[in-house]
Amino acid sequence: MKLTPCGVDCNTCDFLENCGKPCNEIEGKPFYMKDTGLETCMIYKCAVLDKGFKTCGACSELPCEIYYKWRDPDSSEEEHAKGVQERVERLKACKEA
Repeated sequence: MKLTPCGVDCNTCDFLENCGKPCNEIEGKPFYMKDTGLETCMIYKCAVLDKGFKTCGACSELPCEIYYKWRDPDSSEEEHAKGVQERVERLKACKEA
């Protein structure tokens, strides 16, 4: 399994085709960042650039408020909460953190 810093499995991500490469390889700048007004994903910036972690799995604050603020506007609150839970479980299970 190839995980992004936030716990998305790149092998099953619907956006990988659009990004071209996993988040770690494009330094947290997926294609949709242009729609956010930000240059770099907030989660990538916090985990990798600010804290020096490979993933958020190494952070004692997982899941932090960024996980709940940073969401696809097309997903419902329930869908988003489920996605956060799944990503957190992946990160906790992964020993690469």
